[in-house]
Amino acid sequence: MSDLPDTMKAVVVHGPRDYRLERLPVPTAGPGQALLKVEAVGICASDLKCYHGAAKFWGDENRPAWTETQVVPGHEFTGRIVEIDEEASRRWGVAAGDRVVAEQIVPCWNCRYCGRGDYHMCQPHDMFGFKRRTPGAMAEYLVLPAEALVHKAPSDLPPWQVAYAEPLSCALHAVERAGIRFDDTVVVAGCGPIGLGMIAGAAAKFPQRIIALDALPQKLALAEKCGADVTLNITEVDVVQAVKDLTGGYGADVYIEGTGHPSAVPQGLNLLRKLGTFVEYSVFKDPVTVDWSIISDDKELNVLGAHLGQNTWPAALKLIESGRLPMDEICSHQLPLEEFQRGLDLVADSANSVKVSLVP
Repeated sequence: MSDLPDTMKAVVVHGPRDYRLERLPVPTAGPGQALLKVEAVGICASDLKCYHGAAKFWGDENRPAWTETQVVPGHEFTGRIVEIDEEASRRWGVAAGDRVVAEQIVPCWNCRYCGRGDYHMCQPHDMFGFKRRTPGAMAEYLVLPAEALVHKAPSDLPPWQVAYAEPLSCALHAVERAGIRFDDTVVVAGCGPIGLGMIAGAAAKFPQRIIALDALPQKLALAEKCGADVTLNITEVDVVQAVKDLTGGYGADVYIEGTGHPSAVPQGLNLLRKLGTFVEYSVFKDPVTVDWSIISDDKELNVLGAHLGQNTWPAALKLIESGRLPMDEICSHQLPLEEFQRGLDLVADSANSVKVSLVP
């Protein structure tokens, strides 16, 4: 379109702790693709870990690097379509001017996992903001590849609230993995953006009780607004004993880990009952060591992983639109793109932020 600028502002990854604001050419949408004007992009805890150089992203002696340099980061985003052809419009059911979100993974649709419907585990695993093939949204414009999963989004909400659909979809997937039943005691560790979504998702399952764990009183107060029945400050009480006291000495039925702190893993193993379910969602900066005999001989636990948000994006958008979540409090900070470094610092300062977004 002739009214598009030639260049745009964008954050570019040059390596750990080396992110720079630059001017790049506005990308061009090819056949079956769309050009998006970015309205908001959230900064994820995984963005922060990548910035800090975690081995999960940059590799170590045991694994190769997964992320790439010369990439625009940002995978939690929403925006308006400014260019789209008939093929893409028909595939996604959207048109120019529509606000949309796109799932963070861009599947290949050809591997074994994609063929089985498990697109969130796609073997190539290209994601917005980590690979050169799929530049992210810390920029003014973004191309949606033909392989992307795109959903029409509410147009009457602040864009940074709509961008929360990404972490919320991940949280809902973790809840689905837990297989929560009506008489369960569910413990959610961590009341950040993901943990709050887990609490809201668990509340929609109507278990007997939801217990939220965190070290910050303000986060626990927010957890109550999202559906927690009981809140425990891990710095003030023995949470393992407290959970056992609430459950007749047995322990919790379900533990969902959303802190990313190594200590939260043995904590969960110890507070679960026999035959309980442990769902691990977090991306850890450092390796975690636990006593595996708790999992096997002591309790015969079900230990499950959770990754991304397979088939949960429509539900996440519906939950945001429902008004059931305190979105003004969850979406605590909105900054211009030029202040991306301050945004990263705010994410690291979890005592004074919840969900931090950039608004290009």
